[in-house]
Amino acid sequence: MNVNRNIKRPVQILAIVGMLSHAAFVAAQSETADPILQTMQQELKRSMEGLRFEDYPAPYFIAMGVRATVAHTLGARGGALFRDRQEADRHAFVDVRVGDYTLDNGLDTDGQSYDEMMLHQAPVELPLDEHPEALRNVLWALTDQRYKEALASYHRVKGKRVYQVEQKTPVMAFSKEEPITYIGPSNTGQFDRERMAHLCRQLSAQIAQHPHIFDSVVDFEVRFERRYLINSEGTTVRADDTIFGLHARVYTLAPDGMLLDHSMDLYARTEQGIPPLNELQSRVDTLISQLMALRNADVLEPYTGPAILEPAATGVFFHEAVGHRLEGARQDNDQEGRTFAGQVGKLVLPNFLTVIDDPTLTTAATVPLNGSYIVDDEGVLARPVVLVQDGILKEFLLSRRPIEGFARSNGHGRAQGIRAPVARMGNLIVTANNPVDRAELKKRLLKEVRQQQKPFGLIIGDITGGSTNTQTYGYQAFKGSARMVWKVDAKSGEETLVRGVEIVGTPLSSINKIIAASNETGVFNGYCGAESGYVPVSTVAPATLFREIELQRSGRQSQKDRVLPPPTTE
Repeated sequence: MNVNRNIKRPVQILAIVGMLSHAAFVAAQSETADPILQTMQQELKRSMEGLRFEDYPAPYFIAMGVRATVAHTLGARGGALFRDRQEADRHAFVDVRVGDYTLDNGLDTDGQSYDEMMLHQAPVELPLDEHPEALRNVLWALTDQRYKEALASYHRVKGKRVYQVEQKTPVMAFSKEEPITYIGPSNTGQFDRERMAHLCRQLSAQIAQHPHIFDSVVDFEVRFERRYLINSEGTTVRADDTIFGLHARVYTLAPDGMLLDHSMDLYARTEQGIPPLNELQSRVDTLISQLMALRNADVLEPYTGPAILEPAATGVFFHEAVGHRLEGARQDNDQEGRTFAGQVGKLVLPNFLTVIDDPTLTTAATVPLNGSYIVDDEGVLARPVVLVQDGILKEFLLSRRPIEGFARSNGHGRAQGIRAPVARMGNLIVTANNPVDRAELKKRLLKEVRQQQKPFGLIIGDITGGSTNTQTYGYQAFKGSARMVWKVDAKSGEETLVRGVEIVGTPLSSINKIIAASNETGVFNGYCGAESGYVPVSTVAPATLFREIELQRSGRQSQKDRVLPPPTTE
């Protein structure tokens, strides 16, 4: 089946354009005036009309993408700037598909042969200058290479069919989507560098005054990114995205030599979202006091028992243990554990929990969300998706790669840079029916602790460095460093800070031990790494009470402290 681009008229979504000041971006007064879009459309038209080897099929689908990025980073230690960088780049992405929507080269999982990899590879770097012919030349060479790769992959796919058992319910190779036209608002490409450098210097100088902090760094970063995407179905996208980040990380050694660290991570969509200096200094004071409290805390031995996960910790838990396992491509891949495959319509979580992914949300309780976007990296409009409702599995996160029971994308095809998009999370939102207030949640924790005759329960404030394995080559498990953890005495309810543990578990067992959730929610912003690279994500979640959770000792080695104190403290 071939695409007939004359039948369906593209849906006009938005047409807001403006001027960008930086040379790495292109000023545009209208969609047709954007020289990059014009050049891409010219080369796409030429390829669709003439790209074909004799006796071989022509492409039925071609997509061309361009990513233009300007990144600024500042880093400070001890009151002085150590890093001040500005980078601009542009890269191209081309997807060529041979066959049709039911069977194409995208189903090839073997990758290139050795002989193919030894051939000259077309460049993906694009000119920063406004040079249409140089841009066309890269797109031409890359499209030619992708077409040849597609032909080789397509014949491998057809060859495998000789040995494979036919599916009872055939699944399409690639989803056919409505074409759209989206020209988004332009970002400015500018920020107050002097203000951000001043913040980095002042905060790093503040940290350097503490004698037990032997190392620290304060970083500022901002990325101005413009995505271009066109395809042979008629889609045209130009979308700008900006994320500001301010980070402080501090390190100390406990008296027993255990290396401890703590961090503050702030994200914003505009420069105004970065708080003023006095507010940041107050946050850094809290950061340092928490690290010093950890330094003097006792080490917790391995533990299994009741625990409350604060909202940020709950968010990381659901992201790792649940969210990744609801990504569509993992449901029909034999190398994946397929935790939720075949479970649609069945109870997979406690029946008071609902999980939604909604990239169209920009804030939650005034907090900007990292995982927001309007159009995904395959040119499909983002939309909210109810993944689990009242504990029952409803849908998966879907890209344009269909899976059994789901033939269309729901706008979650995402990728870093020019990698091939796959189904990924955006803004994962966890809600609960009949939530309770904080006092009641702690009361239920103590009740559970006493029923299990445990000497204490736990409150886990945050989880850092979360990771999970979803594939069959290893155990279906997740792990994360539990940094701020309090023991809650079974008799008195007194809370005591402890350190040195990691949260571990298996997803299906752990999530079904949640027995209550709070009526307050929190936001976790960050970046998630998977097959298609690192993408910005958010989770919005309540505090949750687990009947049982498992913690193991962290693997950090002990080391001796510095012989002399830092010179800044003398």
